[in-house]
Amino acid sequence: MSSEGQLEIKFRLYDGSDIGPSLYAPATTVQALKEKLVADWPQDKKIVPKTASDLKLINAGKILENNKTLAESTTPMGEPPAGVITMHVVVQPSLPRKKTEKNLDDMPKKSFCSCTIM
Repeated sequence: MSSEGQLEIKFRLYDGSDIGPSLYAPATTVQALKEKLVADWPQDKKIVPKTASDLKLINAGKILENNKTLAESTTPMGEPPAGVITMHVVVQPSLPRKKTEKNLDDMPKKSFCSCTIM
């Protein structure tokens, strides 16, 4: 903790690069962190999240829940870390609908009739 109760956090991306470090209040929610990450995401990356729901944050091997604060999410191990906390970021973009499903939904419903004469 560098400044009066603030946590210094950097975010490790999938390719090993980092965003941060920056200072955050312990009352900051995980959802707010994700929204800030989407806004600060480097545009030169191959994978770019579109929304905060495309991201998962991992700290000490645990996936952090959106409604929890940093104070609730950090694992207490005696003294708080003196340095920078590294959180890993996983990007999972929402999957587009399959083409077959889209085609079936977009096609008008037709009734078919067939007769067999023997």
